[in-house]
Amino acid sequence: METLNVVEEDVDGTLVLLTVEEAARRLGVGRTTCYALIRAGELESVTIGALRRVPAEALPEYVARLRQAQRRTFLGAAA
Repeated sequence: METLNVVEEDVDGTLVLLTVEEAARRLGVGRTTCYALIRAGELESVTIGALRRVPAEALPEYVARLRQAQRRTFLGAAA
């Protein structure tokens, strides 16, 4: 009987800089959307030579800004 080996993607929580693909995966969005967020200045990124990287701490900061904006919108609509 053949056994299928399922390889779980290794998410290294110690990484300081993420590739755009890794950042997109963690946010649950596509790579193109992640690049659009970077271009719009909504998601911080840095370049190292020709490489574009997203600081790991930029992800929770981005999510916190989204949550804050949605709370303001919700509270404004409730008034």
